[in-house]
Amino acid sequence: MQQNMQQTTFKKLLVTSSPHVGSSLTTRKIMLHVIIALSFPVIAGTVLYGFYALLVVGLSTAAAVFGEWLFNKIRKKPDTVSDLSAVVTGIILGLNLPPTVAFYVPIVGGIVATMFVKMLFGGLGKNFANPAATARIFLLLAWGAQMMKYVNPIDYSAFTVENLFMGFTPDAAYVTSATPLAGIKASAETGAPEFDLLAAFLGNIGGTIGETCKLAIILSAIYLLVFRIIDWKIPVGYFLSVAVCCLIFYRQGWNYILPGLMSGGVMFAGVFMLTDYTTSPVSRLGTWIFAVGAGILTVLIRRFGGMNEGVSFAILLMNLLTPLIDKATKPRPFGYTKPKKAKGEAHESKN
Repeated sequence: MQQNMQQTTFKKLLVTSSPHVGSSLTTRKIMLHVIIALSFPVIAGTVLYGFYALLVVGLSTAAAVFGEWLFNKIRKKPDTVSDLSAVVTGIILGLNLPPTVAFYVPIVGGIVATMFVKMLFGGLGKNFANPAATARIFLLLAWGAQMMKYVNPIDYSAFTVENLFMGFTPDAAYVTSATPLAGIKASAETGAPEFDLLAAFLGNIGGTIGETCKLAIILSAIYLLVFRIIDWKIPVGYFLSVAVCCLIFYRQGWNYILPGLMSGGVMFAGVFMLTDYTTSPVSRLGTWIFAVGAGILTVLIRRFGGMNEGVSFAILLMNLLTPLIDKATKPRPFGYTKPKKAKGEAHESKN
């Protein structure tokens, strides 16, 4: 009877190769969660800047999907569009664009992001840098004037239907607006930046489509954290390092902590871009190094660089360092002991 019980037990054991711990989350499900989270800043950007902002995001997304499909078609590879990663890349890039850029800017950016930054290096999981951040840098270099042109959000106290369609008429006289970053940089030596926290929280400031409304970004972060889609250490480490660096590198730095966090793309990048699985380290220590390094670079570029914003450049630089960070922080296998050198080898090494 005991032998029969042992045989029954052995039949229940399933011997397979690693990994032994599975998950119900597939790539497609993860991307669906991210798309749902991105819907908050998409809706906020449409409310703030009108339907042309929604068109910009749509064109960027369609171009990103087309770029991935076309690359697979040319190289005769299996279609990978169904994993929705190209959709996520396109939405993130679109939200990083000003609300009045010409229609061809998001189209070119979307194709560059997926076809040249992602697929050319092997596709999802093999790209060396965040496709959306890299494509945004390309667009900054190619169309700097358009990428640096910001407008005031719609004034609903004097609302007209035409306001919702601003951007469809490229020759219209828009009320241009400098981002709070310009004021922060100008006041770097005085220690007294003019900054409206409530306006920044609600998005009533100039900026890109998805970065201005911090309320929407916070809702997105809560959603992603609840469903465990992103690693909390990356945004927390990034935000803390930005705050500390503002305290160190600005005169009367305590006045710059909240403006530094709530202006530009810091919060959006901390939630959606730095948390990219492919381009961020895998170890716990590496994750902290990656996040803190990105925060330091962001503030250094803002404070001492020639541009008001430094988020995209900080992301790209830390993406390039990710393989080195992974190598330096690779955890030692459990039970591993470094082999001792033989006496002969030790004698030769001394000589």
